[in-house]
Amino acid sequence: MNEVLKEQFLIDKLSDDQQSVIADMNTYINDSIVRKQHAVAIIQGAAGTGKSVVLMQLVRQYMTDKHYKTALVVNHPELYKAYQDMAKDFSGLNPRDIRRPTALINDAQKNNHKYDVIFVDEAHLLYSKSEPYAHYRGKNQLTDLINLAKIVVVVYDFKQVFQSKMYWSQELLIDTIGNHPHKQFNMDFQYRMIASDAQVDWMDKLTAQKPITPFPNNSHFEFEVFSTAGALYEKIKVKNKNFGLSRVVATSGFPRIDGRHNVEMDSFSLPWDEWDPQRTHWAKRESSITQVGTIYTLQGFDLNYVGMIIGPSFGYDAKTDSMTIIPEKYSHKEIFKKRQDLQFTSAQYKEFIANVLNVLIKRGKYGLYLTAYDDALRERLLTLQRDN
Repeated sequence: MNEVLKEQFLIDKLSDDQQSVIADMNTYINDSIVRKQHAVAIIQGAAGTGKSVVLMQLVRQYMTDKHYKTALVVNHPELYKAYQDMAKDFSGLNPRDIRRPTALINDAQKNNHKYDVIFVDEAHLLYSKSEPYAHYRGKNQLTDLINLAKIVVVVYDFKQVFQSKMYWSQELLIDTIGNHPHKQFNMDFQYRMIASDAQVDWMDKLTAQKPITPFPNNSHFEFEVFSTAGALYEKIKVKNKNFGLSRVVATSGFPRIDGRHNVEMDSFSLPWDEWDPQRTHWAKRESSITQVGTIYTLQGFDLNYVGMIIGPSFGYDAKTDSMTIIPEKYSHKEIFKKRQDLQFTSAQYKEFIANVLNVLIKRGKYGLYLTAYDDALRERLLTLQRDN
């Protein structure tokens, strides 16, 4: 098995909290299989809390046992590649049982397939509305999956919701589950980053547009603000050479220059991440050091060090001493698509954009390097760093 994937998803020593969650979930899963009630088990937690690690332990336990009819679904193309890669080293696990949700739902409904357990990673990426262009004509993918299985085990993080077609909230989740039995298993300890609680809280407050404070210096987690994206990139290249898995990432909104839609700032100019039809996911490809990552290639994956370029859709308000969100400068329009069954406020659209940044700045296990396209925001972050 690829060691990068094994280290992230199949750790040898689980924490006491993780073992406790798995034990409780085993009881609930087995009770639900016997009762045949179309139950739902919800693994909920913020980015980096080890949700996928718990899920993979359950996947390995149930999906390699021929007594159960099972499937693993994920609506993230890069994560789908990673799970297909891992499946090759799971004795007794058939890679064909790892599916994208639309493919599994359409196939199961057509052939009247039923399951004991369906596992869903990154369930906040399930469609909560019809998407005919993606060949999904149902009304809600979670509803369809519940109807196909005795129990559906779903992983949710509502802070990773950033598109209207994949909109989820706690209320919508409970409404979708309806009268079916369900139980929530909460995970709230940070496993990805070696950052302290105070440092993670700083990241959350920054993206929540709270007053900006100096970054706490109370752990071995590396943090540095750069005056130029070019200097940040040089740092990331050194980290990648020495430790691997170090990448530059950015949020949307960079203007086209001479027909190029690159991420361009001061001396820095690189193209966005490129989709690869092969099985090798973006974070693992060495060529991606010359590209800029997004949520579409990095959500769900760990990096060692991340170089974050905060794009033009984020500014600075001196009166509130906080970062601001400027939706009209956010160029990825999927976020703003309207839907007939739900109406979104301006504040919700801003929250979608904030969630994108929050996901990206938490990719690095050992360090975060930061710069901002907006001059005032960048200068404020640099001033706090100098005065710290």
